[in-house]
Amino acid sequence: MQRICLFFLAVLGLACASMGVGAQLYPSRPITMVAPFAAGAPVDTVGRFMAERMRVSLGQPVIIENVSGAAGTLGVGRVARAAADGYTISVGNISSHVLTGAIYALQYDVLKDFEPVALLASNPQLIISRNAIPANDLKGLIAWLKANPDKASAGTGGVGGVSHVAGVFFQKETGTRFQFVPYRGTNLAQQHVIGGQIDLLFEQAVNALPNVRAGKIKAYAVTAKTRLDSAPDIPTVDEAGLPGFYMSVWNALWVPKGTPKDVITKLNAAAVDSMADPAVRKRFGELGLDIPPREQQTPEALGAFHKAEIEKWWPIIKAANIKAE
Repeated sequence: MQRICLFFLAVLGLACASMGVGAQLYPSRPITMVAPFAAGAPVDTVGRFMAERMRVSLGQPVIIENVSGAAGTLGVGRVARAAADGYTISVGNISSHVLTGAIYALQYDVLKDFEPVALLASNPQLIISRNAIPANDLKGLIAWLKANPDKASAGTGGVGGVSHVAGVFFQKETGTRFQFVPYRGTNLAQQHVIGGQIDLLFEQAVNALPNVRAGKIKAYAVTAKTRLDSAPDIPTVDEAGLPGFYMSVWNALWVPKGTPKDVITKLNAAAVDSMADPAVRKRFGELGLDIPPREQQTPEALGAFHKAEIEKWWPIIKAANIKAE
């Protein structure tokens, strides 16, 4: 009996040792980071910077795979169905991991089917218009819209996208009414603002700043609590007369539900190291991207923030009856 017990103890010890070695070996092969939008999209850009730097910390390549379509739901769904082993990561944003959950009938749950890893850089929006609009500040713009109900037009990057939801939020907060004109992307919508075909656009700062600086469009405010380092002359919504109108296109990393905690810890550490790198910080700053404070870079912080964003935006979307076309 004693020999049998010793034998089983030895086997158990070997099994535990093997498990320990296995855990230490992660990652032992390349990691796939799935971006739910096309190459060149803002979230894809953030993902590529992160992937390149994370490989230094992880000791393995982090390969971007663009799985676009259906407002990002194809790419996010791909990760939801992936093995929970840390080798398939989802890089996404407020659109792919919050807004779609209120608009589409999904085969996954945007909150419950993922484990949070880290909140990444964010990009607030700019409230912009064509130059011919007779308003020189945000209060003037709101007054003009109120004096011309249903006559103005605002471009969107598609039904239920960030620019559309921001416009609905703006109407709710200001008591204004205007028409929405959907485009296949906000880049085309912005060209039509420049050309005068439409009046307004709620656009990510990273996309709008070059045309603002060139004098092709007006910028009234940034939808954040602080001014942009890259555009300090543009006031915040608080300063411009619309306090609390915050909307940031934040980015983050997730893994499938059930991924081991030690794997998440390693991925989080790699993401945190990347965001602390001076070269990454410099590049993000040039693009108008804000890196969250260190205390907001934990998995727990992302989990709480993700839930809060759902609780904020879903009621607004449903009250406006925004549905997928």
